[in-house]
Amino acid sequence: MRRLLNPWLRVTERRRLARATDPETLRRAFEVNARLFFWPPRGAAFDAAEIAGCPATWVDRGRPGPLLLYFHGGGYVFGVPRTHRAMLAHLARRTDGPALLPGYRKAPEHAFPAAFDDALASYRAVMDHPGGVVLGGDSAGGGLALAVLAGILAQGLRKPLGVFAFSPLTDMTYSGNSIVGNAGSDVILPAERCHEIAEMYLQGADPADPRASPLFAEFTGAPPVWLTAADREILLDDTRRMTAALRAQGVEVSETITRDLPHVWPILHSLLPEGRATLGDLAQWIRRLSPREAGS
Repeated sequence: MRRLLNPWLRVTERRRLARATDPETLRRAFEVNARLFFWPPRGAAFDAAEIAGCPATWVDRGRPGPLLLYFHGGGYVFGVPRTHRAMLAHLARRTDGPALLPGYRKAPEHAFPAAFDDALASYRAVMDHPGGVVLGGDSAGGGLALAVLAGILAQGLRKPLGVFAFSPLTDMTYSGNSIVGNAGSDVILPAERCHEIAEMYLQGADPADPRASPLFAEFTGAPPVWLTAADREILLDDTRRMTAALRAQGVEVSETITRDLPHVWPILHSLLPEGRATLGDLAQWIRRLSPREAGS
């Protein structure tokens, strides 16, 4: 399947992202894919809600395990909870906990730091969940989860049990070597659009601000972090350098670099056995997190 999927993604998703002329085109295309290819497990329950003033989606709200507070990807421009809820339903079932996906504000209508502010406010609203909270996200949402973690530490809030991210965007200065080195091998993300997406979101703000680029944030005292990326994607070095920065600050990090898989491959769990395997590995890590890690 992977041998067939990568060429298909290159001529569909990467071409669409490279040619899209406005945010609405990106948003519609991604939501169509979510309906066609992202299938939840049988019996999954989705409930509309509001969290910290943002529309949100609960997944299997009544489960007793830790709450997965998940920030979807989409370059801070596209994506909504609906596009990622099937993946979170599979993960939540494996961890026996609920998931909550906030629909944080998007650029260019809402510039930085709107997404960060919404994400941190969402965490504040649920940080006392009885089973503890695990932060997560993918791509820009993965960077957002890490930025929120830095904000939690800076403000002395109750810590989450841990944080995970699939192919996170951690450096909006785009200084990693893989941005250029993997420009030809990434089957989804067109490197030539990176700075344009950053401009839509930052709108003149400093791209090295830790709220936008958690690579430059302070994480001393953080709970465990789980990161994964693929060896051929342009954001590979965002994960590798993030791992190095966290470990240099004494943070326990589990890092997995996979081979020949597309950006945020777990979202393709319905098509890729590797996506299901990664969700299974992550679920095991989440189940091992001790509630003793949470606390002020």
